Amino acid sequence: MINQAWLTTFCTLVEVGHFTKTADKLFMTQSGVSQHIKKLEQQLATPLLIREGKSFDLTDAGKKLYQQGQAVLRSLNELAQSVRQDSPHQGVIRITSPGSIGLQLYPHLLHIQQQHPQLVIDYAFAPNQDIESKLSARQYDIGLMTELSKSEHIVSQQIASEPLVLVTPAAIDQVDWPILLTLGFIAHPDGHYHAQLLLSQNYPQFEHVSQFPHRGFVNQISLICEPVSCGVGFTVLPLHAAQGFRAQELIRIHSLPTAVHEHLYFCINNLALQTARGQYIKSIIMDYLAPHTLTSDA
Repeated sequence: MINQAWLTTFCTLVEVGHFTKTADKLFMTQSGVSQHIKKLEQQLATPLLIREGKSFDLTDAGKKLYQQGQAVLRSLNELAQSVRQDSPHQGVIRITSPGSIGLQLYPHLLHIQQQHPQLVIDYAFAPNQDIESKLSARQYDIGLMTELSKSEHIVSQQIASEPLVLVTPAAIDQVDWPILLTLGFIAHPDGHYHAQLLLSQNYPQFEHVSQFPHRGFVNQISLICEPVSCGVGFTVLPLHAAQGFRAQELIRIHSLPTAVHEHLYFCINNLALQTARGQYIKSIIMDYLAPHTLTSDA
C-alpha cells in the first residue's frame, strides 16, 4: 500500500514544481521532500521524476501516479471530512447547472442557506459539456444537466422537463421560415443543441443552424435575449430563461405547434462519497422543481 504522506509530498511537488517551495508548503525540510520521493520510487520500483538540475519532469509512471494519486488523496480527504462531521446543514456543497435552471434555482438555494448559515452553497453556471467534465473530475458535488451523461462514473436521474421556445423581437407576431432566415440566429453555449431539438420538429426545411445568418454569440444567460430585444436576430431557449429576461416588452416568446421539452437530469459522480448535506440539497432541489417546472418527471 502506498504511504499517504509520501503520496501527498509527491503530488504537492508536482503541483508546486519546486522542491524548496514544496518543503515550505508542507512544513518539511528539502531533504525530507527528497527522501519521500526516493522512498516512493523505491516502493514502486520505478523512477517518477527526471531531474535536470533544480528542475524536473515527470516520467510516464510519474504522470500516471499524479493523475490517480490526486483522486486517491481527494477520496481520503472526503472520507475524513465525512467521518468527522456529516451534518445535512453544515459544510460546502458545490453545484453546477445550465443557466436557465440556475436562474430559477439559485435564489431558492440562497434562501435555504439563510436558514442554515453553516451550509455554504457554491454555484456555477455552465454548459452541459463543462458540467460533465467537472463532475467527472469531482470538482462539483451535484450537476444538473439537460443531456444524459456519457461518462461511466456519472449517475443521472431525470427529475423534470421544460419546454423550449423560440424568441424573437417583439414586433414579430408570427414566425415562418423566411422570417427566421431574415432575422438570423443568436447563438449561446447550448444554442445549436436547443435549435436542433425545436426547429427540426417544426420546420421541414430545417437541417442545421448554419442555414441561418450568424448574428452573434452570448455566453451570459441573462443577456442572451439582449440582442434579440434590439431586433438583431432570434434564438431558442428553455422557457424559464426567456421569461427571466429583464425587458419582456421587447421580445416575443413563441410556442411552436410541435412542443419540444428539454429534460433535466440530477447527476452525481458514483466514485464520490455522498454526504448528508448532498442528500439534503438533492431533496430541496427535487421538491422545488416539481411544482415550478411545467412538466415534472420526479
